[in-house]
Amino acid sequence: MRLIEAYTAGWSRSFDYEGRSNRGDYWWFVLANLIVAFITAIIWDKLNALYTVASIVPGIPLVVRRLRDVGKSWPWIFLGLIPIIGAIWLIVLFCQPSLQA
Repeated sequence: MRLIEAYTAGWSRSFDYEGRSNRGDYWWFVLANLIVAFITAIIWDKLNALYTVASIVPGIPLVVRRLRDVGKSWPWIFLGLIPIIGAIWLIVLFCQPSLQA
């Protein structure tokens, strides 16, 4: 999946907690999200703040679908609340290959 396709798919599936998202879907969306956030920060700080808050809407379902794809349930999202170690552990989970269904 290409960058723009992954980005638009992430936003179009903003309220879809069902199904799975593979590694490519997740990481292409993260890259596109970082690029857009960087551009909005250059344009105007308030626009960047608004975009950052708005990007939570597709971000949470994407993380839930990605965790489901590696065989974990949605409560694993709270692992990120553990300082440093939790974030590293989540990144490792997000880098795991998809489970064969």
